[in-house]
Amino acid sequence: MTRTERDLLEQVLSAWRPRGRDGGLRAHPAWHDLRPDERRRAHDEAAVLRQLEAALDPDGLSSTAHAVLARIRG
Repeated sequence: MTRTERDLLEQVLSAWRPRGRDGGLRAHPAWHDLRPDERRRAHDEAAVLRQLEAALDPDGLSSTAHAVLARIRG
């Protein structure tokens, strides 16, 4: 894996996502620069990261779950 590929993967694995004009979440721009095999790797690594986050959280929630709940609660 090249440095550029690692950088793209790291960006995709972050919790940040851009928002569209309607306020909805969009795919991370780096996602489109990954090859199909790298996208599968990103998916697999994200699943592991979310499990680790949930294990460390007092409520057992990942950063994604916290973000979703924050949007619901306003």
